[in-house]
Amino acid sequence: MRYLSTFEVAEKWGISPRRVGVLCSQNRIPGAQQAGSRWIIPEDAEKPADARIKSGKYIKAKNKEGGT
Repeated sequence: MRYLSTFEVAEKWGISPRRVGVLCSQNRIPGAQQAGSRWIIPEDAEKPADARIKSGKYIKAKNKEGGT
């Protein structure tokens, strides 16, 4: 099995290397392992879903004072 660095995975998924490291430390990427102080991710690992938005859509709340 081939492993990729956080920088290679970040480029592949279109996110920052720091975000990839955070996902690894939260155990959200199956098969990711820590090699010393660096993370290695299996080449066939899939990008985890964004857990910040649970409803599947983002709706910007309007200001109640008439603003946007």
